[in-house]
Amino acid sequence: MSAAACPMHILVHDFAGHPFQTGLSRELARRGHRVNHAYFAGDIGPKGDLARRSGDPDGLSFSALGGDIRYSKSDLLSRRAGDVAYGRVLAAHITSLRPDIVICGNSPTEVVSPLPAAARDAGAAFVYWVQDFNGLAAKRLLARRLAGLGSLVGDLYMWLDRRHLLTSDHVVLISDAFRDLTDQWGVPRDKITVIPNWGPIAEVDVLARNTAWAAEHELSAGWRFVYSGTLALKHNPGLLSALARGVADRGEVVVVSAGTGADRLREQASTLPALRCLPLQPIQIFEQVLASADVLLAIIEREAGDFSVPSKILSYLCAGRPIVLAAPRENLAARIVEQSGAGRVVEPEDESGFVEAALAYADDPQAAASAGIAGRTYAEAHFRITDVADRFEAAFASALQAYALGGARQRGRSRHA
Repeated sequence: MSAAACPMHILVHDFAGHPFQTGLSRELARRGHRVNHAYFAGDIGPKGDLARRSGDPDGLSFSALGGDIRYSKSDLLSRRAGDVAYGRVLAAHITSLRPDIVICGNSPTEVVSPLPAAARDAGAAFVYWVQDFNGLAAKRLLARRLAGLGSLVGDLYMWLDRRHLLTSDHVVLISDAFRDLTDQWGVPRDKITVIPNWGPIAEVDVLARNTAWAAEHELSAGWRFVYSGTLALKHNPGLLSALARGVADRGEVVVVSAGTGADRLREQASTLPALRCLPLQPIQIFEQVLASADVLLAIIEREAGDFSVPSKILSYLCAGRPIVLAAPRENLAARIVEQSGAGRVVEPEDESGFVEAALAYADDPQAAASAGIAGRTYAEAHFRITDVADRFEAAFASALQAYALGGARQRGRSRHA
């Protein structure tokens, strides 16, 4: 624990249960804080180690919430109903736990809506950890799919996102680029801390490619191009099928995934001999999945490029493998890949460029090795969890101060009412 931080009771909520957030909870608990790490049990995405393990601090606990909620990411109405239901479950969890701090990240808009009030009722400061701008995503993606109505729905979600930012005690952004929108929405800059996401470097080491996992799944002896993570509305699986066509007999494209895009690829697998589709794998063998690759792949659609930062890129950097990313070049992940020398970036619509960039590493193994080393070097320099936790403790201190001042103002208004 940093010298300025007193022990706190902290609820860390990560809707998806990602690996790097569990690392933060473990480090905060190691510093003497009491930490409950809560997540949505019904989310299908890749998960961190969401259970106590040998050596964990006594103050660390995990809560899988909403496991009985029916949830669909492909049916918009069902998804909204699930988000509303889960928001109620999470709000009730806050009320029963009564922590000092609630920090919420990776959560759909309807999940967040009841949380600031629930935190206030429980006597807790609320920190909104902005990973994506959901409203902006909805406006751009739904406008393309639902003419007229999609834009109106997006406007509603943007209004809700702004309200969540303004009613939070503190805001954590993952990118300075997000400040353009928070400035536009009138969120005070002294209410914001920018903390870039990081990769789970303690859990993803650089291993030899012929892992036990590769042998179990009889992966090709040739070049392996691996995509690991969900394939949702903001991903174009056509890039991966194009690469599978381009690989020919040089190796295979291994897609370890779930979601609507993964389902589409499975339908094509019988006509694409170089395409292998596998389900998401447990966190305990995640580093083997990444190590089995010669090249790691990531994709993000243009409409999502400035509000979404693919967290899989951060895990890829830890693995020490070259990366090929299809994304707008202004995207934070794209800038990291290019500036670190960890891989190649192509525009999200450029199928031929994506294929050429991936195969170029097969033609130049030395360049592939150099890119992998550069990625790991970047990860070791930027992903120290002790530095990350220092910054979160400072953000929590700011949130508690803002919460205390807000309570004092409310008590003053009550006395003069």
